[in-house]
Formats: sequence, C-alpha cells, structure tokens
Amino acid sequence: MLQIDRKLFKNIDWGFTILIFLILAAGLINLYSATSEKNVVSNTYFMHQIYWSFLGIIVMAVALCISNKFYKENAVIFYIISLILLLIVDIYGMISAGAQRWIRLGPVSLQPSELAKLSLILVLGYYYDAKKNMEVLALPDLLIPIILTVIPVGLIIKQPDLGTAILLLLIFISIMLYEGISIKLFFALTGAGLAALPLLWGFLKPYQKARLLTFINPDRDPLGAGYHIIQSKIAVGSGGVWGKGFLQGTQCKLQFLPEHHTDFVFSVLAEEWGFMGSLIAIALLGLLIVWGLEIARQAKNRFGEVVAVGITAMFFWQIVINIGMVIGIMPVVGIPLPFFSYGGSATMTNLFAIGILMSIRMRQHAYPVSTY
Repeated sequence: MLQIDRKLFKNIDWGFTILIFLILAAGLINLYSATSEKNVVSNTYFMHQIYWSFLGIIVMAVALCISNKFYKENAVIFYIISLILLLIVDIYGMISAGAQRWIRLGPVSLQPSELAKLSLILVLGYYYDAKKNMEVLALPDLLIPIILTVIPVGLIIKQPDLGTAILLLLIFISIMLYEGISIKLFFALTGAGLAALPLLWGFLKPYQKARLLTFINPDRDPLGAGYHIIQSKIAVGSGGVWGKGFLQGTQCKLQFLPEHHTDFVFSVLAEEWGFMGSLIAIALLGLLIVWGLEIARQAKNRFGEVVAVGITAMFFWQIVINIGMVIGIMPVVGIPLPFFSYGGSATMTNLFAIGILMSIRMRQHAYPVSTY
C-alpha cells in the first residue's frame, strides 16, 4: 500500500507541487476577501477552509505515497463504498437548502457525491486496464462503463444535485473519447442523448427548470432565478481591466452577490482583480489541466493513463462550467470552482485527486518499465 522509496521521492515533480500551492494560496486569499465581513459567521468560512486545506495537503501527501497497484486493486471496493454512502444520503442524509446531499459525522458534514467522482474514475481505470487489447471502443465495450456511470448519476440526481450528475457524465464522455470510439458510434450515442433530453425535462425540479430557462433569458425573472446571473455579470464587468482592489468589491461586500463564497467566488475575484487577475487565475488552472494531460501521456500503464485523464477531465469541466456560469454563458448548475470555492468535501477530494496524479507522475520517472 504505502510505498516509501527514496527513488520515488527523488522524482517528485516540484514544479507541479508549487503550482498546486500557488492555486491553493490564490483561492484562500480570494475566499478571505469574499468572507471578510462584519458577520462573524462569514469569517468562519475562511478559517474552516484553512483547516480543510491543511488536512487536504496531508491527504495529498499520503495519496502520493500509495502505489497505483493499490488504487487499481481496490477500485471496485472504493466504487461500492461510494454507492453505499450515496444510498445512506438518500435515507439518512442531512437536508439543507432543499437538498439532501450530506451525511453528518459528528461536527463535520460529508458530501458523498464528491467521493463518487473519484471512485468512478478509478473503477473506469480498472475496467479499461483489464481491456488492454481494445483499440477502438465498440458498443459492447461501453455497456459496463455506461452502467457504472448511470448508477451514481441516478442516485445524485435524486438528491437533487444536477451539477455533479452532469459532471460525472462529462468525465465518462471524456474518458470514452480519449480511449477511442468510432465516429459512427459517437454520433449515434450523441443523437440518443439529445433525443432523451425532452424526457429528462420531466424529472427536473421546478428550480432546476427555472435556472435553465433563465439561462436562455436572464431577464425573465430578474429578482428570482435570474438574480444570481445578473449580479454576477455586474460584478465581473465592474472589475474592468485591473479590478477595484483587494477587499474593495462592492457587489460582495454590499450583499448583492449570492453564494459569493461557493459557486460565485470567481465573481469576487473578477471584481477585485479585474481582467488581468482573472487571466492569471485561469492561466494557473489551465496549467494544471495541461500538466494533468502530460502525466496521462507519459503514463506507463493503461490504468494510470485513464485515471490521469479522468482526474484532469474532472478539474477541466468544473473550471469551464463554473466560470461559464459566472459570466452567463452556461446555466447555473451548482458546480464549485476547484481550490477557490469554499467546501470541505470538495477540497479534500480535489487534493486527494492531486495526490493520485503525483503518484502516477513519480512512478513514471522512478521506474523504467510499466509498474504500479
């Protein structure tokens, strides 16, 4: 399990490590500004995030010491545990803001849907690694991965958490495309998915339908469903090129911007640091994506390759969808911005995922042949 090897630690990617700490620092600085109000409750968000980040770094350090063989051999177990936790949420979960997504564990709350993202990636890596001879995916090769994806997606939609459910589907699609699929099959599945959209509409909650309709026309309900997008656009636009300055964002400080510490934390960054600050933040996150793809490209076994692609896709789609929500080019579906948005389960999961990426990276260079 734990593999403490000097050869491994000589191959730690310090550039990647520094990048992660820079992103973490930027996220904490931005969150401090987003929650620096006279309200005492708001101040606790920043302190809690520091605690979660510190614990997440410990988890990351442990994760990079664990061999990839352990992740592969226990991928199915991780997946089953995540499904059990999702079922527990459905039965005994804590309800907050109309959603049943959390399990109370003493003083802390666990969001199993965050763990489901990583467990799905690991189990898909296990499946595709077992199919080493597959070059182009045919429909029979996709049946098991589709089932593995649909089960947690269905449980998460029931909470309801449309954003995370969509994210799991996008992770599956990204891995599928990377592994290779025939053009005909891709278009056939895409057509089937589009045809099913009208049927899925009936399963959406009223507030989810309102969000999608508001995305098409934010002015249809400016004081209701459209309020988030309108205020977010005002915050982003008012930042201009250089921003209003640290702690000077009026949309946040005057309480016009809802969820400014979670889903719309990037709006705070854009208002205070402007276009240039936003560009730097996006560049750091973009570099994380590029680094993740490079780790996948150099992986010496299929499991490491698929897992690296899945983790990178997880980060990529969260970044794209969250920033798209903030600037109004995507509907509001409640997806946080990695390392910037407040959240204990998300922070721990993201840093755990980074630890797995670092584990794959270290073993690429420490050992000359394919190994776990």
